[in-house]
Amino acid sequence: MIDPTNEVFDFLLSQPTAEQIIALRASEAAQERLRYLLDGNRNNTLKDAERAELDAYLQVEHFVRQLKIRARETVSGK
Repeated sequence: MIDPTNEVFDFLLSQPTAEQIIALRASEAAQERLRYLLDGNRNNTLKDAERAELDAYLQVEHFVRQLKIRARETVSGK
């Protein structure tokens, strides 16, 4: 199982610039796993553990979106 939280933590520990934060994308493996989970969610075939995993992905996604908003504000001088 890919842990999206660890990917983001590792990225943040590298002390990225605002531009690098804006450019941040999930790894191909994480994107593939998320597609699988979203498909299972649409088809109502997820097990409880997979549903919890999907919830974790969505929480990380929300955090990263907020982080990117702040990074864009920093770059634009707001």
